[in-house]
Amino acid sequence: MSVDYAANLSPYDNKGKCGLPEQFDAPDVVKEKSFQLADFIKNSEHVVVHTGAGISTSAGIPDFRGPKGVWTLEKRGESVKTDITFETAKPTFTHRALVKLHQAGFIHYIVSQNVDGLHLRSGFPRAALSELHGNMFVEKCEKCLRERELPVPVSTLGKKRTGSVCDFKKKRGVCRGQMRDTVLDWEDDLPEPDFQKANHHSKGADLSLCLGTTLQIVPAGNLPLQALKHTNGNLVICNLQPTKHDKKASLLIHSYVDDIMAHVLSYLGLVDDQPGAAAAAAAAAAAAAADDYEAAAADVGPLLWVAAGLPHRFVGCQHAFSPAAAGAAAG
Repeated sequence: MSVDYAANLSPYDNKGKCGLPEQFDAPDVVKEKSFQLADFIKNSEHVVVHTGAGISTSAGIPDFRGPKGVWTLEKRGESVKTDITFETAKPTFTHRALVKLHQAGFIHYIVSQNVDGLHLRSGFPRAALSELHGNMFVEKCEKCLRERELPVPVSTLGKKRTGSVCDFKKKRGVCRGQMRDTVLDWEDDLPEPDFQKANHHSKGADLSLCLGTTLQIVPAGNLPLQALKHTNGNLVICNLQPTKHDKKASLLIHSYVDDIMAHVLSYLGLVDDQPGAAAAAAAAAAAAAADDYEAAAADVGPLLWVAAGLPHRFVGCQHAFSPAAAGAAAG
């Protein structure tokens, strides 16, 4: 979970502003603002969602800078106590809502700073997702550059060798390259082409929607501002704590993101499925996406490929980035 992940990072003093007070809009105000957000989504041509730790707190995963966040308590000499682990955490209402919005064509890309793997596990397609800080459930082959999703978290971080070998089947034999984790330590460079794709889609967005992030970590925290360069472009920030970009926002909503997303789905006529049905639908969507992206592998960088009969699946092939192909893959 985030506590173990944070404890294994290298020492680093500048962790940003922690423990800022949370703000809560009145329920009727949240509903009104959420409907305004839904109207923005409905009338925008390219919507990019930027997600942070706040979308996973309802799954039991602590955030970092909230009043009871990992680093907030660390500064007080305290620690977070929870029974939830990365392995047992389930995608939240917000994760499922984002899948539904993407399937309906309302949102087009997600840029995430989270390492908990819940976007992929919710069924959101890898080709429409940049995980700028890595994924605890993904390791990457240093030889063929394919990413493999695992059923359990990796035991390392900082792009180290995990001790496993790539078993991707090529036309002639098996790759057998060494696998490395994808989770960044403080001084690690952002993954390419994930950042290139995130920057490309952010530049093309006429709506940047920020969910559960204080936008303190750069460059990820500044990407949402690019929507404001477009005529009638909008920046919407949904967070309980203030962010450095609040004054530039077209709309601020101070509420739990699950509640906001429930209003958005209602306004757009999208009813969230029950957990079991949502999981089945997500699995079906992921399988369909796998077929589509495998067929387009020659033109599209990310490649979804489900390894039948294996306890993992290959979810990405990180080769040269093509803006045209990325746009086609993300829808």
